[in-house]
Amino acid sequence: MIVGFYQCPSPKGDLDVGLGAVETALQSAADANADMLVMPEVFLPGYGATTQAAPEGWDRVELRLSELCQHYGTALTIGLPDYQSGQVFNTAVVFDPDGGTLARYRKIQLFGEAEKALYSPGTDHVVFGYRGKKWGLLICYDVEFPEHVRALVRAGADIVLVPTANMKPFVNVNRIMVPSRAAENGVPLVYANYCGTEGALSYTGMSVICGPDGTALASQDQSTGLCVAEILGNPDAQDIPLSTQLADFQQPG
Repeated sequence: MIVGFYQCPSPKGDLDVGLGAVETALQSAADANADMLVMPEVFLPGYGATTQAAPEGWDRVELRLSELCQHYGTALTIGLPDYQSGQVFNTAVVFDPDGGTLARYRKIQLFGEAEKALYSPGTDHVVFGYRGKKWGLLICYDVEFPEHVRALVRAGADIVLVPTANMKPFVNVNRIMVPSRAAENGVPLVYANYCGTEGALSYTGMSVICGPDGTALASQDQSTGLCVAEILGNPDAQDIPLSTQLADFQQPG
């Protein structure tokens, strides 16, 4: 199984620029024979450009993403706002290579007062099937809570995908927390971030694909581009020193 992320700057509210970046990413992913591509959090219209009202032209966005996935024959996980009856949900949407929708996940852990003022929180974890594996979804701040990754693994997730918009100074999320979540649960994890700036925000970049032992299988510093890695089968058969805490934990009392 080949998975990838595409790290790039925010389109800053320009849907045409954003859709162009998605097409570039999908073409690169198809050339790399990737089974799944992951893009950042609310990539369209952009993390800092999302508002309570859908932008002009929003009604064509998901159709165009579906067409692009079908054209390039690659699955896509991308962050999008979901406008529903006066509410906005920070959502990860998964399209299959035929352009169909595999899953939708709404971010549970909203970060800071700005997100809490804009979005309604999600309530449910999501695991979906694709190409013989089960995939779990989280968004940015969610992954900093061990309970969420653990819940996905207990629900059968073989791989966890995380569109994100992590900004400075929170580099320890990239350096420590993300690899730890993978190693704690023996699960590969794809963390797809922005690079560059957006208004007052300066993104950390540092997107990464972690193996089930927390080792970086592919990573990016601050540059734009695609990174891919092959996710192998059963880690127990690969002589990977997996964490034992999940099996050994004893509840006090």
